[in-house]
Amino acid sequence: MQNNTFETLMGAMVILVAAGFLYFAYTSTSVGSLGGYELGARFASADGIATGTDVRLHGIKIGRVSSLELDPKTYAAIVKISVRDDVKLPDDSSIKITSAGIMGSSYLAIQPGGSEKMIPPGGQITNTQGSIDLMGLIGRAIYGNSGSK
Repeated sequence: MQNNTFETLMGAMVILVAAGFLYFAYTSTSVGSLGGYELGARFASADGIATGTDVRLHGIKIGRVSSLELDPKTYAAIVKISVRDDVKLPDDSSIKITSAGIMGSSYLAIQPGGSEKMIPPGGQITNTQGSIDLMGLIGRAIYGNSGSK
């Protein structure tokens, strides 16, 4: 009978520690907070990004990708991002898909413009640069540019 009590207390302790870890992970990574205002951007190629991908301004996370869609007419990737309310972006800002090194994960990097006019909530960032096909570049460097005479 005493073993059952001990095992029950140990099981409760394990559950309590696991719940504490989940709470810590949830609050420190801000998984649940997609607050802020939404902006859109159109990319020719959105390779390497997905819903939840970081959006950074000078290396500081200011938001995340909230959705990815395909424009059926132009086949462009429509990316919706959620940006913190305290960050206002000039309407001539640019956004590009980049990575944190050769093997690093991709993220969206915003370069703010110099305009006095800000992008309104629901607005669009028009100056975009899609991801670079690194394997294609390596292949061209190794095998040469096939198709040129």
